[in-house]
Amino acid sequence: MYHRRICVRGIIIKDGKLFAQKLKHGEGERDYWCTPGGGLDDGEDLLAGLRREMIEETGVAPKIGRLLYVQQFMDGTQEQLEFFFHIENADDYEKIDLAATTHGAIEVSQYGFIDPKKEHILPEDMSAMDFAGMVAAGAPVRVANYL
Repeated sequence: MYHRRICVRGIIIKDGKLFAQKLKHGEGERDYWCTPGGGLDDGEDLLAGLRREMIEETGVAPKIGRLLYVQQFMDGTQEQLEFFFHIENADDYEKIDLAATTHGAIEVSQYGFIDPKKEHILPEDMSAMDFAGMVAAGAPVRVANYL
């Protein structure tokens, strides 16, 4: 049986840096950074799911802007379809209390604004993308298909 997982993620940019997190994995953490977000529940709206996921992980309600990036790839036997939206209230992500979230303390080991050109971030395309420029120019949505 074919299965597709739909994910939503937030792109938060401040002073040329990207807000990202490292997720817990067993007793340690994953060896890469990623943007906040996660999988949609069955029948859940994209924007409602993004809002829910970001509040669960950061405790901060996002001001959701436009869609910037879509990625489609196979992860083992499952297709992943990810939608990345610009989050406009970047200053609100400066200080986060993971203990005050429903999922952050359980799922997130580190978070902060990083330079994606100097850190290992997934998807790897993000290390070369100029999200601030895309937002400022009103650039079309970038689509990456790795099927």
